[in-house]
Amino acid sequence: MPKVVDHEQYRKELLYKCFDVFAEKGYASLTTREIAKVLGVSTGTLYYYFPRKEDMFEQLIEQTCQQDFLRFTRKLEGKHTLLDRFGSTRNFIVEHEDRFIKELCILVDFCQQQGAEAVRQNIALTRIRDNSKQLLADALGLVSPAIVDFIFAHVEGLLLRRFLGDPISIFEQIALLGKMIVNSVEK
Repeated sequence: MPKVVDHEQYRKELLYKCFDVFAEKGYASLTTREIAKVLGVSTGTLYYYFPRKEDMFEQLIEQTCQQDFLRFTRKLEGKHTLLDRFGSTRNFIVEHEDRFIKELCILVDFCQQQGAEAVRQNIALTRIRDNSKQLLADALGLVSPAIVDFIFAHVEGLLLRRFLGDPISIFEQIALLGKMIVNSVEK
């Protein structure tokens, strides 16, 4: 009897496995052949699921963001006030700091290799960014796009500073950010 393969599940497993490959080697320096070798599959298998390395990367970022937000929204269950939701947000980011730093580095490497104009025109990255902003706005109950942008910019800046070796406390900074946002929104 032939083996039944759940292609969608297998595609997700390949993406899950390639996260560390991209994090360790960077987008620009990897070839599809190298990725296939590390994952223990043929290049034909990778091309079946991902016609281009860029497709694999975009799907990886999208899947990673979806998984992050599923875990994040579970942390917010039962949190009714904005300050409580920010406390859970802070704890979630601190708990997953290393992974978020890797995600940011992978994304920066991809953007540097692709070029600014190509990144601005990348439909998948635009969709991922817009979805992430909407999910955060919904999760925190925020209606102002400017506040959501401010939160993303602040958190990404904190992660970048941590990556660069700054001993800044993400816990303290996000707690402060939460108080600022709450004071701003509740006026």
